[in-house]
Amino acid sequence: MNDRIKLLAEQCRGNPMTSEFEPLFDKAKFADLLVWECMKICEDVMKKDNSALGCWSAIKGTFRS
Repeated sequence: MNDRIKLLAEQCRGNPMTSEFEPLFDKAKFADLLVWECMKICEDVMKKDNSALGCWSAIKGTFRS
């Protein structure tokens, strides 16, 4: 798994010691973090060259293992 994805996933792990009903992994939070990460990547690329293909390429490079 890609290191950046691992870091995002770590932020979504619950604390199993607080409650037996608390989820161990928050899928919705992970999805939100992943989307925000992609948006930040596109924002940075668009500032440089305003290219949708550049945005796609940067996201692919960030999350490729």
